[in-house]
Amino acid sequence: MLYLLTFTFFSAFIVLSICRKMAPKLGLMDKPNARKHHQGSVPLVGGIAICITVTLSVVLFQLPIKHQPLFLTSIGALTVLGALDDKFDVCFKVRLVIQALLSVAMMYFGGLELSTLGNLFGLGAVELGGFAYVITVFAVIGAINAFNMVDGIDGLLGGLSIVTFAALAWLLSSNDHHTLSDICLLFISAALPYILMNLGLVGKKRKVFMGDAGSMMIGFTVIWLLLSASQDASEPLMRPITALWLIALPLMDMAAIMIRRIRRGDSPFKPDREHLHHICQRLGLSSRQTLLAICSLASLLTAFGLYGEVAQLSEAFMFYSFVVCFVAYTYCLSHIWKITKFVRKRVGKEEKLAVQNS
Repeated sequence: MLYLLTFTFFSAFIVLSICRKMAPKLGLMDKPNARKHHQGSVPLVGGIAICITVTLSVVLFQLPIKHQPLFLTSIGALTVLGALDDKFDVCFKVRLVIQALLSVAMMYFGGLELSTLGNLFGLGAVELGGFAYVITVFAVIGAINAFNMVDGIDGLLGGLSIVTFAALAWLLSSNDHHTLSDICLLFISAALPYILMNLGLVGKKRKVFMGDAGSMMIGFTVIWLLLSASQDASEPLMRPITALWLIALPLMDMAAIMIRRIRRGDSPFKPDREHLHHICQRLGLSSRQTLLAICSLASLLTAFGLYGEVAQLSEAFMFYSFVVCFVAYTYCLSHIWKITKFVRKRVGKEEKLAVQNS
């Protein structure tokens, strides 16, 4: 496995360098605008490079992935769709239709579907029966767009995906399911070079962005792995509620943003600057501080999910805890300016008292 990860890591650097040079000719350059405040045009090839690298590694090392052709075809199709969206700004309805079709293909040809939610309410297992296909389509589209929407500052999508992949790898390897665990480690190894280049740690002139090609591909891979691990009737590797915690922050941010957009009469898919990373930056945090804060929060939520799985805390407790966290998250984001104003006043009063007492 070490040979595979080493090959993938260095191959990703090579593929990224090649894709960077091809980006201007392909028209895959991200230019600053009203929503994007980076400097200069940056190649949108991170996701393409990761997809190519992962595909090469899987084929060359013959990883025994169940339904391998279907998986590689699906992530390839989403990478192409994302690249077209990066270049032409594809209508969100077209994107949703293609994502839904890939969901159906995953269920029909791969047998992967969200058939049970587990004992969410403490009243017995919730089986979806005939609704499984519809719910699975929504779950796949939700996961894809959760990771797509969270990609807003340098390193964030890569960081959050590594948090999820690392948690999954640990959980799966502890259950002796090394095939799925190896896929997680493979994606981490392919993503690390991208993160180094995205953050400018190997030279600012080598900077690249992930693009929709990468966020869609990563979101689909995550939901594929989560369904594979939690929906196997003969040998479930984790409970469905645990899967929810492993992608808690991207899901919460997407849902909270959509709720606010709908409440003010906008399309839930209309881009804006009200995500958590935007708010952190408006509160005065730098890009790196924001990255650290959000990845730390995601790690805490994921760690709680892992603890609940290992300690076998009741599924109902884990579910209601998730609901409480989501409500608190949504409330805080909706009232963030009032909260920060209150905190600043309290801090100011405490500083005045400290000065007077001294």
